[in-house]
Amino acid sequence: MKFEYDKDVDAAYIYIEHPIKEGQVKETIELNEDIILDFDKDGKLIGVEILNASNVLHKKALLEAQTA
Repeated sequence: MKFEYDKDVDAAYIYIEHPIKEGQVKETIELNEDIILDFDKDGKLIGVEILNASNVLHKKALLEAQTA
């Protein structure tokens, strides 16, 4: 698992499987305005995108993700 944060767009991505290969995401489900789930061809969750991440994630985790 890998966690990345881009402060310029305030978005975080949690890779359940890393790396995600080009074309591996076969279905994307938007849970709400800020949470997007990516699934592979077998319906397995492989990634989670969190928009407006600074509103829902702990600041320390975001800072650590930026430097990783």
